[in-house]
Amino acid sequence: MLFDSILGLSHIKNHLVSSAQAGRIPHAQLFVGSEGCGTLPMAIAYAQHILCESSEATNEQTKQACHIKCNTLTHPDLHFAFPVANSDKVKSRAVSDNYIQDFRVFVKEQPYGNLFDWYRLIDIEKKQGQIGVDEAQEIVKKLSLKSYEGGYKICIIWMADKLNISASNKLLKLIEEPPDKTVFILIAEDEEQIIQTIRSRCQVLHFPPLSEDAIANGLIQLGIAQDQALRLANEANGNYNKALDLMNNDSEDLVFEKWFVQWVRSAFKAKGNKTAIHDLISWSAELAKTGRETQKKFILYCIAIMRQAMLINFNAKELAYMRIHVDGFDINKFAPFIHENNIIEITEELERAIYHIERNGNAKIIFTDLSIKLTRLLHKKADLT
Repeated sequence: MLFDSILGLSHIKNHLVSSAQAGRIPHAQLFVGSEGCGTLPMAIAYAQHILCESSEATNEQTKQACHIKCNTLTHPDLHFAFPVANSDKVKSRAVSDNYIQDFRVFVKEQPYGNLFDWYRLIDIEKKQGQIGVDEAQEIVKKLSLKSYEGGYKICIIWMADKLNISASNKLLKLIEEPPDKTVFILIAEDEEQIIQTIRSRCQVLHFPPLSEDAIANGLIQLGIAQDQALRLANEANGNYNKALDLMNNDSEDLVFEKWFVQWVRSAFKAKGNKTAIHDLISWSAELAKTGRETQKKFILYCIAIMRQAMLINFNAKELAYMRIHVDGFDINKFAPFIHENNIIEITEELERAIYHIERNGNAKIIFTDLSIKLTRLLHKKADLT
């Protein structure tokens, strides 16, 4: 994967190329960016540049062979680690090597894909993947060996915020004092989830969301009309993966918005109508049947919608980018119910639900409790002043 194939982010590309050409290649870097901004393809392009342009590739034929191996993610000195879980394919002690063929397909077909896309590909969307201590042991074993081609060894850890404590502690010494010409590239969406002792040993590079122009240009190259590309780019809010999903009508947000509208309508009916509580319980039971990653993503979607509603209510419509495509639901009419007297409590309840889901709480109880609490908060009055 070459830098030219990555949308936007020219300042980051220039920084990485110039520092590599000057021989300033930090042994540990942390790429931090939200979903769909291009952290993974950028890390692969950077690794390819180091291996093929800044390493032992001394002639054009050697460089060309190196690029071919990197493009197929089969270079022997390029290693990957990413969240996995046991499945029908791997019954126990799952590590990245068990899924490396799937990961190569994933990067080729969805380089901007998110964690849920990856879980869906390897059929573990109902589980919570992680990078565990078995994975850390594999990384230590691989990087303790000499470079296969005599140059750099590079380990890309995608979604490093899924490193558990045991794995983090296992990798700490290696990241702190790596063998010569060994480079770690950690990729994360939430750097706060990475233990401080590892973060402090990495050079952190923050990725901004992609610009609307960059996303629109990417969609136009796929054959989308300019006006539609601009509309999708605006709705994607810097997330190219979401723009592609919306283009293909495959976005999980299209499902989430139906769940959200069903919940909101049931919540409003519940005021003074005890029988409507049964609708909320049924809604909770339906969501409880989905995987935990899906449940967490839905709650994050709800938080985003609440924020959009508040912005509309406070006359900041130019900052509201999300749209709800369900017939008969107008977010502008919903917005007045989200105000200064309930937005903080609503957000806290939603975040608390994520916390309980991550800790394997009973999903039906969590969503029923959340529904009743949020129903009460939605009916809370705003200040009249």
